[in-house]
Amino acid sequence: MRYLILLVAIFMTTNGNAQSEIALAKFPIDSGYFHSFDGTRIYYEVRGEGKPVVLVHGFIVHSNSWTHTPLYKDLVLHGYMVIVMDLRGNGKSGKPHNPEAYDHDAEAKDIMGLVSSLKISHYSVVGYSRGSIITARLLVRDPRIKDAVLGGMGADFTNPQWPRRIMFYHALRGDSVPELEGMVRYVKQQKLDQQALAYLQEFQPSTSRKALGRISQPVLVISGTEDKDNGSARELAGLLRYSEIASVPGDHDHGASAPEFSNAVRAFFSRHNY
Repeated sequence: MRYLILLVAIFMTTNGNAQSEIALAKFPIDSGYFHSFDGTRIYYEVRGEGKPVVLVHGFIVHSNSWTHTPLYKDLVLHGYMVIVMDLRGNGKSGKPHNPEAYDHDAEAKDIMGLVSSLKISHYSVVGYSRGSIITARLLVRDPRIKDAVLGGMGADFTNPQWPRRIMFYHALRGDSVPELEGMVRYVKQQKLDQQALAYLQEFQPSTSRKALGRISQPVLVISGTEDKDNGSARELAGLLRYSEIASVPGDHDHGASAPEFSNAVRAFFSRHNY
């Protein structure tokens, strides 16, 4: 009997995934390059119809880290126009080797410029991990944002001298950091641009607690129940004027791929419909 139940569950999951892929095929991907404020080419994809949502990826990954998640598929299938992009230094986007290219909120400017080029008047944002750090900068800089999600992030990034950021920078620069030898080895094996990644850490922005407290948009703070990487999500939520908090099963590496993550984000957006 237990074996039969397992077979039924596998069939239902497989059949559901197949139907989802068939439904997604109705929405072609519009991809291209946007030339940002300093000429850096930024790769992006747009899929779906409806309310625009920008998904901002984390560190040492690119836009594909979103396209295989339940959230991406669910948003496309439930009336959203989903925009993903490779942040500068990652994926198919430009990887400048001058440090100035990564300073002064360059990544937030890239996103804002892309949104302008797509003639979008207002939008939502979902960031995960380092993508939440960039999303915080967008919330500070861009009044077109109606609501946002900060995933996989606690309050530690508010510290400009965050030890975790500095440790990553030194490891990628070539200094000996035993705790991060595996990360550097992965970067080399995948032939990622180590110098660009080092600059991303060196000039990674912080957002002060005072600035977070001035944000007027609704913000959902969401993290995995086993996620201990970036400080307290509850503390971060407490710094925001209009925040909600949610948790999903899993650790930092798996939180965004949980179906519960998609459910929580879509429920949040539905409560703040515009």
